[in-house]
Amino acid sequence: MKVLGIDPGTAACGYGLVRQDGNRLHVVDHGAWKTRPGEPLADRLKAVFDAIGDLIDAHAPVAVALEESFVGADARTALSVGQARGAILVAAAAREVRCIEYAPARVKQAVCGYGRADKAQVQRMVQAILRMERAPTPDHASDALAVAICHALAPPLLELAS
Repeated sequence: MKVLGIDPGTAACGYGLVRQDGNRLHVVDHGAWKTRPGEPLADRLKAVFDAIGDLIDAHAPVAVALEESFVGADARTALSVGQARGAILVAAAAREVRCIEYAPARVKQAVCGYGRADKAQVQRMVQAILRMERAPTPDHASDALAVAICHALAPPLLELAS
């Protein structure tokens, strides 16, 4: 089973693809892409839409997992992230791939065992879980891998709870 994790954003969007083989998770691909701040918003959102579509077409994940929006002090940033999330949701729906959203605290809890873990802790745990030689970079890619791990681990945990 392959899961595509996304750390959504308009300026920078991270992606991480993991494959589950039995009890083991493997990294397939990860990275991030950026859009130009001076470009029209519609072009930036189309770039996100196209990039997600290309990843889905290339890797055929069973699900796209993305982080829910975090509304902090900056409403403009929250709106921008929300718009990018919309482009991601539509790209997945157009390819009939299920989308699942996770709160940032739930992702951190699944990966680190602590819902308030900092970025460095998340990055180290992603590296350990996926047995990567180096910590995944940039941060957006590491966060996306964490979301993919969270989803890949969710079904076994849900079965144990029932």
